[in-house]
Amino acid sequence: MSLTRKNKKEKVREPRTKITWKEVKRQKVLLFWAAIMVAYGVVFYYLPLAGWAMAFQDYKPRLGIFHSAFVGLDKFKMLFSDMTFIRVIRNTLAMGVINLVVTFVTAIAFAILLNEIASKGGKKVVQTISYLPHFLSWIIVTGILHDMLSGTGIVNEFLVNMHIIDQPINFFAHPGYFWPIVAFANVWKETGWNAIIYLAAITSIDPSLYEAASIDGAGRWAKIKYVTLPGIKPTIIILLLMNVGNVLNAGFEIQYLLGNGLIQDVSQTIDIYVLKWGISQGDYAIGTAAGIFKSVVSIILIFIANKIVAAVLKGMQSGVAALIVSVVADMCTVILKEKSFFLFSLIPIAFIANFIFDVNVALILAVCCGLCILRVYVRSGGHKWKFF
Repeated sequence: MSLTRKNKKEKVREPRTKITWKEVKRQKVLLFWAAIMVAYGVVFYYLPLAGWAMAFQDYKPRLGIFHSAFVGLDKFKMLFSDMTFIRVIRNTLAMGVINLVVTFVTAIAFAILLNEIASKGGKKVVQTISYLPHFLSWIIVTGILHDMLSGTGIVNEFLVNMHIIDQPINFFAHPGYFWPIVAFANVWKETGWNAIIYLAAITSIDPSLYEAASIDGAGRWAKIKYVTLPGIKPTIIILLLMNVGNVLNAGFEIQYLLGNGLIQDVSQTIDIYVLKWGISQGDYAIGTAAGIFKSVVSIILIFIANKIVAAVLKGMQSGVAALIVSVVADMCTVILKEKSFFLFSLIPIAFIANFIFDVNVALILAVCCGLCILRVYVRSGGHKWKFF
């Protein structure tokens, strides 16, 4: 018994390859692109953090950061003593949670229902149509919403003609309608796009499980409950963790475009507050303090969610992050055997996409590629790498 306990406690160490100048020369392409991405991250993501010093100063643009008076936490005290900011936090959290729950559930349900379509042609048509709203700007989406919900719009016309209401409703003058409208807009715009990852997870489920369920007499609903949902459970948990950190990113464009003086008590978010007071009113210190608050809360939410998920996913020492890296690395191992150039091409493509489209996911993609390259390199001892 004592021997078995000792064996359980012992950790299996993987052999490490020594890094030599010869190996560095062989991996010069990888190191070149990695250096570019590191420099990009430092310049555009870490150096701007020095601007956080403005939140602790009575910042004046003519004096700059180095000569403005230091006031400590006075700006944060002003923030939390301002009832407008408290109301803004409430709005941001409420819309963030509503958007998270509604878009999360609808994406999973849509992916499962789409997977049940027997016709391949019909499935492709529905998929394509559902993706299209994602590529529309919020200007177009809010224009469509205004036309739909106006006094002479299709919604009011339908309700009046069906004798559900006597007079058209001004949806943008009643605070009670604003949050549901924002949730509906996010669902309509993002459900098809968010369902892509769930569809990919569903296709990776072993078909023999469905065959075995059919033999046991399971119907469609039983297969969804006992095969499909357990099969995509890891994907659901990972995406939930990633989305929890974005709860405070409830949006800016749709609230700014649909909001007005009648509903500003429920429409303003932290981003709009930063724009109004930090830029429009010229109080950069207050705007920076509000931005810091938002960032800190997001980090805390991600940390808590990661701890919870790590406890759920037993057997994983580093939580969901380890699962993500492991899955990506194992996938890329196959690519590296025959088409390693494809993986390396993702890094400059992501780098260019981040510049052109300002998409932070592109940087995350490049970092994940770099991590999986490094991980596979360490595991394989450098024997599977052929750049030339």
